Amino acid sequence: MKEYLENINKAFESRARLGIMSVLMVEDKVDFNTLKETLQLTDGNLASHLRALEEAEYLRVEKQFVGRKPNTTYHATEAGREAFKSHLDALEQLILNNRQFD
Repeated sequence: MKEYLENINKAFESRARLGIMSVLMVEDKVDFNTLKETLQLTDGNLASHLRALEEAEYLRVEKQFVGRKPNTTYHATEAGREAFKSHLDALEQLILNNRQFD
């Protein structure tokens, strides 16, 4: 198996998780509703993908109240950033190597 395929990370295989991490790579922190609107996901779907990324320690969660309303924000961890960059590099290599056969 090619070396770059070993760096394809199953944690980022779904469109939702790829989108979550893409947003978090650009923004320092993002709240739940912004992610939901940006990625066009339901509450439950987004929550399950966020939980999986949190369990993998690729993002951290910060819960607080703004006035009387709960506000949950998400931040990519350093491990998450590195894993995502490695995943994107592997995808890029996969694409580049397969273009040679066109």
